[in-house]
Amino acid sequence: MADMDAPFEALAARVSRQFSRFGRETPLSGLLLSRADAPSGVIRSVYRPSFCAVLQGAKVSMLGDQPFSYRAGQGLLATIDVPVAAQITEASPTRPYLAFSLEIEPAMVADLLVEHGCQIAAPPPPRALATTDLDGALCDPFVRLLDLLDSPADLPVLAPLIRREIVWRLLAGRLGAALRQIGLADSHGSRIGRATAWIRDHYAESLRVADLAALAHMSIPSFHRHFKAATLETPVQFQKQVRLQAARRLLLAEGAAASVASVGYVVGYESPSQFSRDYRRLFGDSPGRDGAALRARLTPEIA
Repeated sequence: MADMDAPFEALAARVSRQFSRFGRETPLSGLLLSRADAPSGVIRSVYRPSFCAVLQGAKVSMLGDQPFSYRAGQGLLATIDVPVAAQITEASPTRPYLAFSLEIEPAMVADLLVEHGCQIAAPPPPRALATTDLDGALCDPFVRLLDLLDSPADLPVLAPLIRREIVWRLLAGRLGAALRQIGLADSHGSRIGRATAWIRDHYAESLRVADLAALAHMSIPSFHRHFKAATLETPVQFQKQVRLQAARRLLLAEGAAASVASVGYVVGYESPSQFSRDYRRLFGDSPGRDGAALRARLTPEIA
């Protein structure tokens, strides 16, 4: 049993050490570290295509009303940009929550599929999130990637090679079918991913479902069906969540001087009253009071 636990213990030790050095954001783009000494409140964020692994403690990520629970020795794959409500459920000062996430580049997935002729028949219906158990073969390249943070000169040369190995390991594992959706340009998952990425980058703009369907190269009914299957939300509901999360970040960043009406306008709302209603419905309080409470706590979000 000790030999089986060794890869996870080695990886947890690296995450703890590098978090002490760098905090959440590391010198490697797309690699984020997390540590928490107590369970958290609800953390709302937009997951990008990425793989998150928990080494100690436990976490639950909510996609709509569906929970995805994962604990030490398990990971979560996000295949498209999607707004999620997450919560760290197990953590203590003596055994803190430890985790990391690594963004996955669709181009790298596509390259491996083409070069190695991975089986692509009968992919599953697209779903934004999926969980799996970790194994030692996957832990090893992550250990080497975290160790590489100690060698800045080697990082730009060796990190892409290790990231490629990680993607290959994931493709060969239980999440391979879901991950292939990221790399296949014509898959339903990839098409919906283009639409969710557009909403993430243009959340303040008016949303026309016909334009999103065209971007995804789908009919409007097909787009609606596949979008809801992947995200458990309609495009309008998805955009609303992204807008409100952006508004919350603005209220925190701009401080007490922030005007609720102006923040609502910046994220795409024309009606201040509608903005306040939607904000209260999602976060449980008015924008002004919630922003003040956030600034009082000054608690950083944990990925």
